[in-house]
Parts: sequence; C-alpha cells; structure tokens
Amino acid sequence: MIYFAPMEGITDAIYRKTHHRIFGNIDKYFIPFISPTQDRRLPPREMRAIGPEVNAGLPVVPQILTRDPELFVWLANRLSEMGYTEVNLNLGCPSGTVTAKGKGSGMLQDPDALRVFLDYVYGHTQVPVSIKTRIGYVSVEEWETLFKLLDDYPIYELIVHPRTRQEFYRGDVHLDIYGKIAESVHCPVVYNGNLFRMPDINALMNSLVHTNALMLGRGLLSNPALAREAKGGQPLMKQEITVFHDALYRAYADCYPESIVLGKMREITKYLASSFMEPKKILKMVFKARNADAYLLAVAMLMQHDLCAFPGYDPVKPSQTWP
Repeated sequence: MIYFAPMEGITDAIYRKTHHRIFGNIDKYFIPFISPTQDRRLPPREMRAIGPEVNAGLPVVPQILTRDPELFVWLANRLSEMGYTEVNLNLGCPSGTVTAKGKGSGMLQDPDALRVFLDYVYGHTQVPVSIKTRIGYVSVEEWETLFKLLDDYPIYELIVHPRTRQEFYRGDVHLDIYGKIAESVHCPVVYNGNLFRMPDINALMNSLVHTNALMLGRGLLSNPALAREAKGGQPLMKQEITVFHDALYRAYADCYPESIVLGKMREITKYLASSFMEPKKILKMVFKARNADAYLLAVAMLMQHDLCAFPGYDPVKPSQTWP
C-alpha cells in the first residue's frame, strides 16, 4: 500500500481531489495537521480541509497536532461523527515553532508525559488512532524506550520516520533501527522517509520486512505518478504533468485571487520541476513571474524539457533551494 504524506500548505483538498482523479493509486491521503483550539470550534479554514463534502470519494485520514489529550479526544470524536474511520496523531513534526510548544516531535522529550497523554487518548476516543512519529528527540538511542512505551497501546497503525527530531530531514535515515522497530511492535508499521524516486522505492521494498505500507511525500509531489509505478503501473508521462498542472491551476483560480493562486502554484511547480532535466533557469522565471501570463509562459517552457531518467524529488538539485 502507498500513502500520501500530509504536506502542509500543499496537499489541500483541491490538490488531493485532483491527484486522485488524474493519478490515483493512493491508499490513504493524510490531511495536513489540524490543531484544535481551546474554544473547541472548527473555523471555516479547518472545515475546508476536513469537511466530509470536500473529501467525498477520497480515502483520507485527518491528522491532529496537540499536546492536550482532552482536545485531541474532542476533535477525534467530532471527526468520527463526521464519518471518518481513523485519525492520526502527529508525534513527528520537527518544526521549531511546533516543538517549542511541546507538540509534534516535541512530545518525545518527556516519555512520562507522553504516557499520560496516550492513556487518556486511547481510553476515551471512539475512533481508531494511528500515530506518525520519529525515533527520538535528540538521540537515536531513545528509540527502544520510546517504542516499548508505544507498544503498550492499541495503535491502529504506526508510521515511522527513522530520524530524530534533531536530525530534521538531514542525513541518512536509520534503516537498521526501523527494522528493529518493525520486528518488535505488535501493530502494523508504515515506513516513511527518503522515498524520492523508483530506485529508492525498489531498494527499500527489497530490504524491508514487517512493513504494512510506504508513505511518500516529496517524491509524490515531484512525480505524482510514483505510487502508480510503485504498484507496477505505467511510469510518469510528460503530458500528464501538463494535464495535472493545468487542472490544479484552474481549480485554484476558481477559488482564490490571482496572487494566492500564483503562490500555491509556484510551490507545486517547484516540486514538479524536479522531474525535468535542467529546470533551474525556468524555475527562476516561475518565481519572478508577477502575473498569471508570465507564470504560465514559464511553465509552458518547463514542459518542453525532457523528463529525468527517474522522475521524482532530487535533494541535491540546486533547483530545490530556489528561491
């Protein structure tokens, strides 16, 4: 099975629906995290993400980010009433603004507090709860204590990014530790991390056991057909990127003013460009474009380039750091 990671600011409802219609082959789309507020309301912005009507027909899982167990349970049960059959707890976000509040991977710093949180959550939610986590906060040696703790709970599915919070997304993933985790816990385990192109996926699938699914993020943003190919289907075709891009552009243009549309589409195009040969000069044009005509001209020029041999995210390309 292949899951689409929640990518904040990108994989919104419009993106999910468009990707599902054109490419499909995703078993679960994880909705970027929602942080419940003390007043226990779901404002319009959140409803645009999790409203059942905007996700109709999609295999979606909402993700919750909070350190307050009562707020988690309130939102999880509210989502259950909306018809969702799973919610996901975010223990993995490494952002400094998140961890400074003790949320996301910041919760991994205090195992005792985490246990209190999970005791309440798994004792009061009426919907299955999965968890997305890292292997520790500072040191990889934290993994054994952490996953022994997690194994005490009826976790619906455990998504593991085998890096610490301190490592963010830098350096190699700790596949050896992931393997030990997958063998030792009792719940289904999902692998997440550095699955950028088909060679990465093939290498991992040949080496991993006890793995229920793979979660892809930046690889799918760059090559939206990656899940299809991983399941034995047709590789990405250049004309599909044009169709996908144009469908996204029209959908956003129907909902937002031009300035917001261009902001969203620049970020999406930055990833799509990674699947093309020599994208750097064109990306400069994309980010310098101040109106729709200039932006669309730059994208049309990008689409004339050839695809890479293995389309997908390439972390060493200069284009990834633009602008």
